[in-house]
Amino acid sequence: MAETKKLGITETVLRDAHQSLIATRMPTEEMLPIIDKMDQVGYHSVECWGGATFDACLRFLKEDPWDRLRKLKDGFKNTKLQMLFRGQNILGYRPYADDVVEYFVQKSIANGIDIIRIFDCLNDLRNLETAVKATNKEGGHAQIALSYTLGDAYTLDYWKETARKIEEMGADSICIKDMSGLLVPYEAEKLVKALKEGSKLPIQLHTHYTSGVASMTYMKAAEAGVDVIDTAISPFALGTSQPATEVMVETFKGTDRDTGLDQKLLAEIAEYFRPYREECLDNGLMSTKILGVNIKTLLYQVPGGMLSNLVSQLKEAKQDDKLQEVLEEVPRVRKDFGEPPLVTPSSQIVGTQAVLNVLMGERYKMVTKESKDLLSGKYGQTIKPFNPEVQKKAIGDTVPITHRPADDIEPELDKLRKEIEQYSQQDEDVLSYALFPQVATEFFKYREAQQTGVDMSKADTTNKTYPA
Repeated sequence: MAETKKLGITETVLRDAHQSLIATRMPTEEMLPIIDKMDQVGYHSVECWGGATFDACLRFLKEDPWDRLRKLKDGFKNTKLQMLFRGQNILGYRPYADDVVEYFVQKSIANGIDIIRIFDCLNDLRNLETAVKATNKEGGHAQIALSYTLGDAYTLDYWKETARKIEEMGADSICIKDMSGLLVPYEAEKLVKALKEGSKLPIQLHTHYTSGVASMTYMKAAEAGVDVIDTAISPFALGTSQPATEVMVETFKGTDRDTGLDQKLLAEIAEYFRPYREECLDNGLMSTKILGVNIKTLLYQVPGGMLSNLVSQLKEAKQDDKLQEVLEEVPRVRKDFGEPPLVTPSSQIVGTQAVLNVLMGERYKMVTKESKDLLSGKYGQTIKPFNPEVQKKAIGDTVPITHRPADDIEPELDKLRKEIEQYSQQDEDVLSYALFPQVATEFFKYREAQQTGVDMSKADTTNKTYPA
């Protein structure tokens, strides 16, 4: 029998839920009125920053993400705030120098973040070291997220051994990050038990409802002793988001895993978000296509976002009829590429290469720059070796690197500060610029125009999807 212990709940409505359902378009002004009520619930934490929120704030909502964080911190007096962090890539799409990673962690915690969930698309722990050490130094909670995936190499022993290494690294907790909804109930039970054997750290579980099994997965994980689960308040739950908070609270009520959360309070929070959900459905920001169950996620082990990306690539090439061939090619490419988890950016790299292999009529006739970088070791180490023939065809006689990729990156902060000098109004501006140079510069110009009373066009809120 699992230990008797209250099950913790992390609420995702202010980050992953709206990232998954409305392409991260919830503005700060929509969040602020309900914060006081959310702060009374007693959540383990509220996930409210990181992931794609930073990019979307600057690019589409014309908001300063740092300002959003400060406002949220002002409102949440009793609840820990949590963010998602892409290891050495921070919130961007390339690896950054250690000085940028350290400064970003420092400023995130100084502005209000308590828990930093840090992941790497290859589960290469070397890509997480700098962020974990920086979080420890700043007195934050460093949670390492394991990108969950399937494959020969991903045995329970592999996960158990990885949990042991994570504890040795100085992390405060472990998260199973099931970005694709691939974790089925009984496998979740085995996985949680294995991680508990490998480490004494608390275990949190994050999944998506995409494949339809997530609520049952949470139930079995809770029975196995998982410490915390991620849920979304019902108007922004299910589909490609998380299971509904109220449903999970009711499920464990009166059991030894009772969450202790008040359904009346949760109902008031749901009532607040319901009109906004209807508005998003009416204006097309929330598509009914992502609200159902997509069993293909389990059949092809392809994340929902990756599947839609493959479909759009084939449509663009007017080769829609090749989808089945591409779906069959994805696992082959993934195997050639060392069997990485399919999460940003590895999912895009594997998917695009699979499309090219099928459309060209010859495997690896054309190889993308990103595929070459992956096969050169520039993203880090994969769990299995690359296919040597494919590697040779893609990168020729280039000698792949085996060290931590960020070791090749010179300190960047001073150079970036000089570049942004004319626009900088706060210390954090250099970090916005580091992650998204063009987008941040446009935002700084917009901000200046607002301050000087120049009329600028409103934010672009067209519906686009963004990765985790």
